[in-house]
Amino acid sequence: MVTVLKVLVVVSVLATLGVMFAGMAGLARSEQGGGARSNMLMRWRVGLQFLTVILFLLLLLVMRG
Repeated sequence: MVTVLKVLVVVSVLATLGVMFAGMAGLARSEQGGGARSNMLMRWRVGLQFLTVILFLLLLLVMRG
């Protein structure tokens, strides 16, 4: 169980970083109509960060007990 949670935490962290860098790249290019895409990426990033924190807390609880 611990190994599965560790893998899920790493995957969610990498997914969060990927979405964050995609958003930064979009801002750097300053695309036309990029506001909607930037907003969507921001929502995905926040959701993925929430998922990462929940998975990390679960991992800590499992390792503690």
